[in-house]
Amino acid sequence: MTSSDEVEVEPAGAFAGDPDGLDRLWTPHRMVYIGGQDKPADDAPGDGCPFCRIPALPDEQGLVVHRGAVAYVVMNLYPYNSGHLLVCPYRHVADYTDLTEAEVAEVAALTRTAMRVVRDVMAPQGFNLGMNQGQVAGAGIQAHLHQHVVPRWGGDANFLPVVARTRALPALLGDTRAALAAAWPATPEV
Repeated sequence: MTSSDEVEVEPAGAFAGDPDGLDRLWTPHRMVYIGGQDKPADDAPGDGCPFCRIPALPDEQGLVVHRGAVAYVVMNLYPYNSGHLLVCPYRHVADYTDLTEAEVAEVAALTRTAMRVVRDVMAPQGFNLGMNQGQVAGAGIQAHLHQHVVPRWGGDANFLPVVARTRALPALLGDTRAALAAAWPATPEV
């Protein structure tokens, strides 16, 4: 295979040496994440921040699922699981306590709707929700707050992230974005 977007499994027995019985799942597209290619160079708002840049892109290119008045929903470019969404205020703000009342309300409402839509489209058995506030708390992009909505299924976590720093994802981001955007309700849910 020649495209870096494709995944290839190689049988261990096809190579020299003593086979270990394991196949190799090659996901070279993950190297941009490991190398920090899309991480902001600083904490400033603007084009250097992906969460500031995404709203200016067409939905398909930015992987935007839904746009609200003060916040939007986007696919996580480096998901933990298929269907991993981020709910982001448009405003470049780092700390949850600095959100306006309107931002708090819309982030919460979009999170609820995201769960409903993902549940309808993908039938997860549960969810992880959360915000990582600060680098020490695990925030990859700490300067622009974002709420994670991660669908979970029994058995979705395995040894790959632990021993291989790799996640196996069964659906393409663009396909998942299209399915979730199509299922998003036309009127806000309360």
